Amino acid sequence: MRLLKSVVLVGLLLFAFTSNAQSKKDRKIMNDAKKAKKALLKADSGLQRFFDNSAGYVLFPNVGKGGFIVGGASGNGVIYENGTPIGMAGLKKLNIGLQAGGQAIIEVIFFETPVDLERFKGGKFQFAAETSAVALKSGIAFNAKYKDGVAVFALPKAGLMADASVGGQKFSYKPF
Repeated sequence: MRLLKSVVLVGLLLFAFTSNAQSKKDRKIMNDAKKAKKALLKADSGLQRFFDNSAGYVLFPNVGKGGFIVGGASGNGVIYENGTPIGMAGLKKLNIGLQAGGQAIIEVIFFETPVDLERFKGGKFQFAAETSAVALKSGIAFNAKYKDGVAVFALPKAGLMADASVGGQKFSYKPF
């Protein structure tokens, strides 16, 4: 009887561990997100107040953007609530308009209140068409403010593209 209880307990623990475990891809994205956060703070230390005081944020360490008249963007990221990772996010964008080139960026979206974060987690979050990210350069984040409950920052990693819009981005959320 005692052995049976032990086997059941071990089985339950293994099930709980494997059901909450992240995939290899998720772990890589989480590791990339840690590096991306360091890069963002190195580019502009004023972002620290957003990391410290937001209800949550989603960090996309590798967003690829590209296009020539018809363009798109795609990336995967990590969602944090009060500084703790709570799930994975996906980003997709398709647009038509004046644009040319390709670019890799780090994008971070800060949520001012728990209600703003819940809107994202509930799948009810989308940027207005005219929304743009604040392109980071030293000192710019110090005076940045939330707009409609969010603050968005982008840090170019490589490439050139004549488009800084984040409007029309669609997001997905998968909790751990």
